[in-house]
Amino acid sequence: MRTTGQLRLALMTSVFITASLCAAPSFAQQADTEQASSIDDVVVTARRREESLKDVPVAVTAVSSERLEQTGAADITTLQQQTPNATVQIARGTNSTLTSFIRGVGQQDPLWGFEPGVGLYVDDVYVARPQGAVLDIFDIERLEVLRGPQGTLYGRNTIGGAIKYVTKRLGQDPELTLKGAYGSYNQVDLIASGSTPLTDTLRIGGAVARYTRDGYGTNLTTGAEHYNKDVTAGRLSVEWTPTDDLFFRLAGDITEDESNARHGYRLKAPMTNGIYDTRAGIGDEGDVRTRGLSFTGEWNASDTLTFKSITAWRDGDTKGSGIDFDGLPQPILDIPGYYADSQFTQEFQALFEGERWQGVAGVFYMDASAEGAFDTVIGLYPFVPPGFAPGLTTFTGGKVDTKSFAVFADFSYDLTDQLSLSVGGRWTQDEKSVDQLRQNYLGIKSPFFGNSSAVAAGTPSTDYTNSDTYSEFTPRVSASYKFTPELTGYVSYGRGFKSGGFDMRGDAKLYPETINGYQPELVDTYEIGLKGSLLDRRVNFATALFKSDYTDQQITSQFFIPPASVVSFVDNAGSSEIWGWELEASARITDSFIPRLTLGYLDAKFNDFVTFNPLTGKRENMADQRHFQNTPDWTANIALPYSVDLGDRGSVIFTPMASYRGATQMFETAIPLLDQGAYWLYDATLMWTAPDARYRVSLAGRNLSDERYRAGGYNFPGALTGDSVIGFYGAPRTVTLSVTANF
Repeated sequence: MRTTGQLRLALMTSVFITASLCAAPSFAQQADTEQASSIDDVVVTARRREESLKDVPVAVTAVSSERLEQTGAADITTLQQQTPNATVQIARGTNSTLTSFIRGVGQQDPLWGFEPGVGLYVDDVYVARPQGAVLDIFDIERLEVLRGPQGTLYGRNTIGGAIKYVTKRLGQDPELTLKGAYGSYNQVDLIASGSTPLTDTLRIGGAVARYTRDGYGTNLTTGAEHYNKDVTAGRLSVEWTPTDDLFFRLAGDITEDESNARHGYRLKAPMTNGIYDTRAGIGDEGDVRTRGLSFTGEWNASDTLTFKSITAWRDGDTKGSGIDFDGLPQPILDIPGYYADSQFTQEFQALFEGERWQGVAGVFYMDASAEGAFDTVIGLYPFVPPGFAPGLTTFTGGKVDTKSFAVFADFSYDLTDQLSLSVGGRWTQDEKSVDQLRQNYLGIKSPFFGNSSAVAAGTPSTDYTNSDTYSEFTPRVSASYKFTPELTGYVSYGRGFKSGGFDMRGDAKLYPETINGYQPELVDTYEIGLKGSLLDRRVNFATALFKSDYTDQQITSQFFIPPASVVSFVDNAGSSEIWGWELEASARITDSFIPRLTLGYLDAKFNDFVTFNPLTGKRENMADQRHFQNTPDWTANIALPYSVDLGDRGSVIFTPMASYRGATQMFETAIPLLDQGAYWLYDATLMWTAPDARYRVSLAGRNLSDERYRAGGYNFPGALTGDSVIGFYGAPRTVTLSVTANF
């Protein structure tokens, strides 16, 4: 399967490049200059200032709202298909928690206290926690994905890269957009957005969205929908420009996700007939809420100096039934859970721009708290009749407080009209304090989760408070050279830093070192790239070759320790080397046919992987037995949009798209039953737009081949845990019809 996929990938690449480089010259000779240059420069803010994408010495994927609509994208997980070397998907056992990896670097475990390896930003506001971060796409201008360490400008926990969700600024004229969609599984989406000026200088706008969908499957125990969707979201903003040099924006957002709890599909008997069905008995309740408020101010003090302030507050909580790991009615291995977080951030920036130089400097402060609790319920039903089984429960709960402070600067100078140098650096200090408790109980569930009759079994295995401080300087340097006005090459070096912390699952009796926590991890990345346009701007492309040295990797290992305890070890276990290559390209074959290609290749290998071996009871270097998780060797996407001008009847654009993802391990240890092989996804969208762009009708089909692929899983085999090897799956084939009206 993998060999066939790579042959198809190679063929696809050859066809695209051949068509681009052979067909484009003849068409370029026929086209006038205005047509040839109609592929506009994409403007991004990858370096915290507006720049042309082709001039930025950073590997950036920018996806406009127009392209998102043309490809039928529903939420930011579409970036996994349209970005090379990226994993952006819904975390296992959740509906709205984000799992992100870029170039092999990320964090699968969303437990409170653990830090993500890919930073998420809504506009310029950092979102510290992955819960509720699978953002639906509405009222958006574009998505940006910055690949590689972004520690200079984006700071903490952007060791793998950063994802930016950029919303629209309010227009000067009243406007209203209404969108309705109906699709497979009784999908109903209703979205309204608009804005209006209140005075010449004051504008107000907002958006509200309601998403519902029946489940892809059913809980055969309770009869409830499984893999359903029930989300309400809204945004409101007020913008004030009292003078040409002042801008203020107050924005708020809230999202309420009441989709049912998502349980796994058993990969060992007894199994259900459908991969989206379950027999879970823990319950179906789900409730995830996130909300935020931000205030942005900008002052253009002069033609060369702008000051910017970003003040933001966010919080969120996750409640519900939890995850039924065994997927059966009995509480063989059930995990009820609760999470909550809050954050306050303040950032000040000074942006400079001269005739030959530009840059930004600033300070950042964050005060954040994350807490949670979960039970590990072992019902022991394989050996004791259900009416007599007492059950064993391990309660784990705690809280992590984080205070982070950073100063940063990044400056670019044009030595000549062709050669530019950039130098940047960021010093970050994180202070963390932790309070953790781990207690065993006799009974099904602990008192925290409603079982007041549970009896404590001995003293807590973990009960401690501790604190630590982590600091690091992360530099970045680059040089770029314009070979022609349309072609720029660059070389760069950057360092990424992910804060240390404490394992909130740690068992101090079995692993006393857990109270000392773990240290930060670092990535040093060296990159050479080339981007721009060829053949009279008929071909646009960006390509990069990079090498990353990854040290002190924070790796979580979980084991089942009889008679009834799941324990965790988080170590700075690994050091590794990652080589990779990326290509993004588009070619104007004709004015109506502009195909796009994305390719990514990764070769990631552990040099060291020193961790606890449960078979020997010793710490050993197991690098030859470990592999990167969520890191396929090849990723690819090809889109073939073809547009037809219907004159006074509007226009039509048809966009078929194919995406490839190589074989992937769920964890560092290979689990053949759970790991996902290579696969293709096929999508297509047909969209009609009225001549005045007032109306738009779109028919979008996703996963048209109905590929069944795993996006996550858990592995707890054995009789005591009910052979709980479970997988969580991506969406099946769906078709959605949407209608949009602009007023």
